[in-house]
Amino acid sequence: MVDRPRIVVVGLGPGGPDLVTQGALAAVEDTFHRFLRTGRHPAASVVPGATTFDDVYDSATSLPEVYLTIVERLVDAAVEHREVLYAVPGSPLVAERTVELLLAHDRVEVHVLPALSFLDLAWVRLGVDPVAEGVRVVDGHRFAVEAAGERGPLLVAQCDSVHVLSDVKLALDAGPEPSIAPDAEVVVLQRLGLPDERVERVPWTELDRVEVDHLTSVYLPELVAPVARELARFAELVAVLRAECPWDREQTHDSLRRHLLEEAYEVLEAIDHLDVESGDGYEHLEEELGDLLFQVLFHAQLATEAGQFTIADVATTVHDKLRSRHPHVFGELTVHDADKVVRNWEQIKKAEKGRESVFDGVPDAIPALLFALKVQKKAASLADAGLDVASAVSLPLPDEALAAAHERTDDRTIGELLFAVVDQARLVGVDPETALRAAAVRYRDAVRAAELAPDTDR
Repeated sequence: MVDRPRIVVVGLGPGGPDLVTQGALAAVEDTFHRFLRTGRHPAASVVPGATTFDDVYDSATSLPEVYLTIVERLVDAAVEHREVLYAVPGSPLVAERTVELLLAHDRVEVHVLPALSFLDLAWVRLGVDPVAEGVRVVDGHRFAVEAAGERGPLLVAQCDSVHVLSDVKLALDAGPEPSIAPDAEVVVLQRLGLPDERVERVPWTELDRVEVDHLTSVYLPELVAPVARELARFAELVAVLRAECPWDREQTHDSLRRHLLEEAYEVLEAIDHLDVESGDGYEHLEEELGDLLFQVLFHAQLATEAGQFTIADVATTVHDKLRSRHPHVFGELTVHDADKVVRNWEQIKKAEKGRESVFDGVPDAIPALLFALKVQKKAASLADAGLDVASAVSLPLPDEALAAAHERTDDRTIGELLFAVVDQARLVGVDPETALRAAAVRYRDAVRAAELAPDTDR
């Protein structure tokens, strides 16, 4: 087997030449063709004669483009010279995207030498043992996702713009209550190991007013009540109930069916009584959503015990599915209205699941009104895609179906009348289930009022 071209990656440490390891210096001495990710580093002088990629930073329009261009140039150089050296700031495996891409590249062999990173200096400046304290390092650009469920302490790296700090602050302040105490302080660390190093405690409420650069990190000593932690506590509670409660131990997916249906209907009832303008009813809706969530977690716990999947798998699956079905949000597709979103959704689902027809995913067992509405929507998506649905089947108008029902009262005629009414509701944007339920409630309330009213004639 022919050896692949080799790239030796060294780190320059977080500061000046005094923080560069002897191993890195030896590698520089032994390798003739040398490259620097950037010459704008206080230890760049230890790599004499190196080619820098500063021109890429100056010409590229985005950081992903910068990283890909650097990797392409390095691989081409390695192919040409058989071995090259690549020096990066800090440690090669700490927040270094180009090294990640190189390690995944199949055209070259990558040899990474260990080095000091800004983290080593951060622990010293903060005076904390990261292992004893359980500190987690997260990327400021992905703080809302990576910090979910964490109570701290956290070291937030890559805080290279005021927009990142603002996003961190918004994430901490999201929800009914902030995830950090009102009087809490955070530590801002900048340019560690350099002459103008700065370590300062600031109120977290002032975080987005800090002047930042590409060498800024933030230390959060403690967070409280994050959303993901509360969900984890809930999942743990369900597991305990399954283990210790006699009733919960007896339940199966089948035995929980009616409870799942009942809780779903109670959520719908809570929504029916919700007054968005005044805020009345939100407390009831919160309670009912909790009961419904319990059913979801219970079924996931049963699946976990059967070795099939966990609640984390459920969340991952729906997350990935929603991303793939929204190319207009997470991809390059452009849509201008909600109807186009629905049409794309149907075609994506059909391709994902390998279905022959868009109707294959409509369960026969759902309530008749909902079944009719779903069938009509599927047919409409096909019509929008160019299928001549009208020539395949003609749908009577409601007045035509009503006239036919006056002459014939068989199942088919009444069914076509109901189907025509559902279609009319769909066309005008009315949910037939909600409309019928509201009409039934109004009828019930009027008759009940008459029933309970004083009647002098009786």
